[in-house]
Amino acid sequence: MGGAVDLHSHTTASDGSLRPRELVRLAVKHGVRVLAITDHDSTDALAEAIDEASHHPPLQIVPGLEINCDVPGRGDGGPAEIHVLGYAVDWEAPWFQGFLREQREERRQRVYRMAERLAELGMPIDPAEVLALVKDGSAGRPHVAQAMVNRGYVASVREAFDRYLRAGGPANVPRKRLAPADAVAVIRRARGVPVLAHPGLAGRDDLIPDLVRAGLMGIETYYPEHSTAQTAMYLELCRRHTLVATGGSDYHGPHLGKAAHPGTPAIPLAVWEEVKARAVEARASAR
Repeated sequence: MGGAVDLHSHTTASDGSLRPRELVRLAVKHGVRVLAITDHDSTDALAEAIDEASHHPPLQIVPGLEINCDVPGRGDGGPAEIHVLGYAVDWEAPWFQGFLREQREERRQRVYRMAERLAELGMPIDPAEVLALVKDGSAGRPHVAQAMVNRGYVASVREAFDRYLRAGGPANVPRKRLAPADAVAVIRRARGVPVLAHPGLAGRDDLIPDLVRAGLMGIETYYPEHSTAQTAMYLELCRRHTLVATGGSDYHGPHLGKAAHPGTPAIPLAVWEEVKARAVEARASAR
């Protein structure tokens, strides 16, 4: 059994390998009672996930998303990648769906740029191949990685990332992204709760005070790749800045995610209760 709450998961609507119904059933199997679907720049999985969850009470689906952002790197390093999660957003608002369509179109254009870079490296791929893997979802590096596996250039998606597609890798092409503060503003405009995702992976904790001033309401503290020391540090930062300490599995599917299954690490229901309280606050301030 897993934990009762999982506030970070992905489906085929972005770069996950499970369809929304499959993810919901797997979450139920592992004891999850509150599941946030947080696909990249997409809420297309939510209707199906909510419908499936209605057959598995008391499971509740939290409408969410994840927005990838870039910030300048420190010293000689390149840009750092920061992710912002949004919870309890007004996902059906026309302006919000328009924003997401623009984000996904930029993702599609990035696939073409990455294909050009791979061709220069002697590993040509057809962008149509990649986009066929995406279907109606949101294109990302995992789809490019899978196309590389299919062509025999690498043995696994992990190898594709480690050797070519990681941040700063020879085949990774940056895409036009929002600044983290802008992503926070979009989520607040959508009357949602913005949370800094897996900060331990980005190494830019210096940005947190500015993001709090921009309207950040939480930090993803409980995360599969956070050490015990990091978890303790982010708990203290949440206390210091009056933020909610959230958490989730970042589950993408078998062999793709950071965790073995939804509900890892175990997160108590009290975390969701605090997120709900912040959602009420966000809605009140957006009026």
